[in-house]
Amino acid sequence: MLFDTHAHLNAIQYNEDLQEVINRAIAEKVTRIVVVGFDRETITRAMELTEEYDMIYAAVGWHPVDAIDMTDEDLNWIKELASHPKVVAIGEMGLDYYWDKSPKEIQKEVFRKQIQLAKEVKLPIIIHNRDATEDVVAILKDEGASEVGGIMHCFTGSIEVAKQCMDMNFYLSFGGPVTFKNAKKPKEVAKEIPLDRLLIETDCPYLTPHPYRGKRNEPSYVKYVAEQIAELRGMSFEEIAEKTSDNANKVFGITR
Repeated sequence: MLFDTHAHLNAIQYNEDLQEVINRAIAEKVTRIVVVGFDRETITRAMELTEEYDMIYAAVGWHPVDAIDMTDEDLNWIKELASHPKVVAIGEMGLDYYWDKSPKEIQKEVFRKQIQLAKEVKLPIIIHNRDATEDVVAILKDEGASEVGGIMHCFTGSIEVAKQCMDMNFYLSFGGPVTFKNAKKPKEVAKEIPLDRLLIETDCPYLTPHPYRGKRNEPSYVKYVAEQIAELRGMSFEEIAEKTSDNANKVFGITR
């Protein structure tokens, strides 16, 4: 039983063979997948996938890279979608200082608006952070994000940052990078944090784990993330699979 907490099966990379990708996930005992929408097109597709597949849930939000494109109409639309029974989180949202499409101040404003929305609709948030850790943590604290908590998606920060996030009611999710040989920090944090704050993901089609690094990622590969974390923690694969699935169901409020 594996739960891929962050996938982009709504990406064009799956237009030709989505059913085969789903079949491979099921064969590897992936039982649930959260497909993350982050703009008009990907949110629409994520919602379609929740109707087509019982195992797929959706997160809806606006990516920081595209913050400059988000309108009040978009925000209201996300709010409307939040009442859908298979929408389990708001996001991905956050800050991205690597790409320079959206000015930092606009990113921060859009980030704050989405946290406020999540608190209003009482859903957890999924955080995207690239080269912006200090500002991300500051805004989460300032906006009282601990009220809803959520997930630090594809966490690559230090153990100190991990503790700050966990103190704000966040889970830490690890993807393909934890399997990379030179990934010292993710390995250290995945080994050290409390088991009840640990999640796994693929972020597919990106960040493909070893041994398929460089190729298109897919949910069936989440098993390699689980295997790596099990090895780091001296636990069985089954224990990690079960506990991370339980954690995912808990943060997303999935009870069935």
